[in-house]
Amino acid sequence: MKSFDVLIIGSGPGGYVAAIKAAQLGLKTAIVEKDPYLGGTCLNMGCIPSKALLHSTEMFHFLKDGSEAHGISGDNIAVDIPALMKRKQGVVDKMSGGVALLMKGNGVEVLTGLGSLEGDGKVKVTGEKGDEMVEAQNIILATGSAPVELPFLPFDGQHIVSSDEAIAFDAIPPSLIVIGAGAIGLELGSVWSRLGSEVTVLEFLPKIAPTFDDDISKLAQRIYKKQGIQFELSTKVTGAKLLDDGRVVLRAEQKGEEKTYEADRVLVCVGRKPYTDKLGLEKVGIETDKQGRIPINEQFQTSVPGVFAIGDVTIGPMLAHKAEEEGVACIELIAGKGGHVNYDVIPNVIYTDPEIASVGITEQQAKEQDIPVNTGKFQFLANGRAVASGVTDGVVKVIADKETDKLLGVQIVAHGASELIAAAVTHMEYGGSAEDMGRTIHAHPTMSEAMKEAALAVNREAIHAINK
Repeated sequence: MKSFDVLIIGSGPGGYVAAIKAAQLGLKTAIVEKDPYLGGTCLNMGCIPSKALLHSTEMFHFLKDGSEAHGISGDNIAVDIPALMKRKQGVVDKMSGGVALLMKGNGVEVLTGLGSLEGDGKVKVTGEKGDEMVEAQNIILATGSAPVELPFLPFDGQHIVSSDEAIAFDAIPPSLIVIGAGAIGLELGSVWSRLGSEVTVLEFLPKIAPTFDDDISKLAQRIYKKQGIQFELSTKVTGAKLLDDGRVVLRAEQKGEEKTYEADRVLVCVGRKPYTDKLGLEKVGIETDKQGRIPINEQFQTSVPGVFAIGDVTIGPMLAHKAEEEGVACIELIAGKGGHVNYDVIPNVIYTDPEIASVGITEQQAKEQDIPVNTGKFQFLANGRAVASGVTDGVVKVIADKETDKLLGVQIVAHGASELIAAAVTHMEYGGSAEDMGRTIHAHPTMSEAMKEAALAVNREAIHAINK
């Protein structure tokens, strides 16, 4: 029987990063993956392919609808869906192959098959050639998550789909209904809207991007509506009917009224659930909570000694970078080092155009926690680089403690907000203040100057705006 210091089940961002860290620290390491490719959902079905599609469709949208303002024009601008999908798959294959090279280069053994717990440090790996039993002193569960399916609206892969299918349509649907105005729904809705689909987003809550402050959500909604996406908020989908021609009719309630919506395809994006199927939790006595998550302590330990869990199967935001940091910290703790994750500064991004990004708490959350705050805003309309680039839709909002000026949160709507938010994360990691960020020198002209100005605006000291 093969024996390892660390065995990780799942090769997504949390799992493969943990494997690399373990190998770096001299631990004999193996990773178990049920699929024939490495990288998990993020790399193969989520983060990476969706970003490839977002970038390609942003360029198409610019050439078709925005380039003339820059003096660039062309005839017969068209999109080739098979070529678009081929490029996307090429990106995925390159990244997945890169993970395989990292495993080989770090001496991590890859076991292909379904991993399940057998107790006493043993794991059964069920692959094409049958079962193989292996053992490890430390087992890490990093199996990720799967799309949530509505009970009355089961996925059929054709008409009612999850994000897995929506990143691989073979043709542009004339009309698309997206259920859920969170990150996945807004991103994939943007992709197909840019390509010419009539997109309507149905959201149960009264606003889109619900983890952001109301003013940020409303601004983003106005921008997306201007781009052609329609929104129906405070709308609860209650049923569906598939017509003979393949179209789908949804029944819904909106502010006490019955409504119906019809589309060629329906994309359900109402969240994700921990993926623990066939993991053998019940066999070793690990119980999940009401949300299906695996309870852990501050050292990522489950209720079974020697078994740990990280990423989407545990409490917290289902984000790849959260899983990565947990993977590193978990391994460091196993190795007797001081692993730690600062959950207060995990950035969150919606990769539309403009992007929406945040870190820390919102102004509304500060009020709920009775924390007095000062806020500062800066519009990209007054940013030279944004004006020169034609990307002036957006704002930076900085939230700081009223008494100490400590940065509590930052929210951004901007082209490239996913890159800008890192500066806020850095300042917040060391407990920096709004003044610290406002007095940090930023290159001119850059979009990042809006971060500096918004931070200065907290104390009514913005340079390129009228302070009120």
